[in-house]
Amino acid sequence: MSKRFIVIGAGAVGLSTAQALLQDGVEVTVLERGELGQEASWAGGGIMSPLCPWDYPEEVTRLALLGMARFEHFTSELTDKTGVDTEYQRCGMRVLPPLDQKKASEWCDAHGMRYVLADDSIFLPEIAQVRNPRLLRALRERVLQLGGRIVEQCEVQAIDSKEGRVQQVATSQGDFKADDYVLTAGAWSKALLGEHSQHLDIKPIRGQMLLFKFDVPPLPHILLQGDMYFIPRKDGHLLIGSTLEDVGFDKSTTEAARDAMLQRAISLLPALQGMPVVRHWAGLRPGSPGNVPTIDRHPALENLYINGGHFRYGVTMAPASAEVLLNKVFDRPQTIDVSPYRWR
Repeated sequence: MSKRFIVIGAGAVGLSTAQALLQDGVEVTVLERGELGQEASWAGGGIMSPLCPWDYPEEVTRLALLGMARFEHFTSELTDKTGVDTEYQRCGMRVLPPLDQKKASEWCDAHGMRYVLADDSIFLPEIAQVRNPRLLRALRERVLQLGGRIVEQCEVQAIDSKEGRVQQVATSQGDFKADDYVLTAGAWSKALLGEHSQHLDIKPIRGQMLLFKFDVPPLPHILLQGDMYFIPRKDGHLLIGSTLEDVGFDKSTTEAARDAMLQRAISLLPALQGMPVVRHWAGLRPGSPGNVPTIDRHPALENLYINGGHFRYGVTMAPASAEVLLNKVFDRPQTIDVSPYRWR
């Protein structure tokens, strides 16, 4: 069995993968081009579900549901081991119209998800949230506890291969060698692979978010209408998002997006009228066709794997994706059909 792994990318998916590998008894070095967890994982809202799961293909909801089933134990163990409260909580999510209640309720019935119909909306009491920056902090601590090495400000500049195997990766901090390599670089995955990309279809999709602060949470649960969501934190912070913009590797925020989100938000939650925006930021999601990630061995390089392209649901899918990847790496039985996550 391989003894040394390099994981390229230190977001939620990369750190969850590193943690799982370390728990399997191998050596792991995580390389991060910037600061740990500061890209899509930090920028997201932390809703533990596809926004309207009945509108997604089965291959997305299958992996998301596995991640959702694993997450409570996943975060509980992280908190127990590190002392970092990830603020995982089953707060529920109310989905407002426009909504096809029949389609939604039939999907919930088929997948064993509890729901309550009210007027034109549907309430999903089991949907949870997690506070992304706290989750990343806990994952960092756990990886280090388990003996992992994390190297930040370490940009991979080239993947050196020979005879169907990666020999080493050249980085801004020198060359790194291992037995196996796992790419978890999110939106940067295809660019990083370069000539080895093999038609991988992952690209950056910008999402802009707004943050407000109330004295007490203004909502008892997550609120969703269309592509706009409100996520209330325990301390009174309220996250509102998010845009979907195909603008390349541009993380800048725009006044147009800010104004449009603010106008819609006030119409749904009038208490926001006149409140200052505490923060406005953008992140780059690893966009992929149909939101379907790739979790597989490279078609031509036998010791290179990818766990990427989770689009909006990397945090939700992180523990499940790590499980699927390790089963692939160590040739173990899978608990779900993983054929949709092959290198396409």
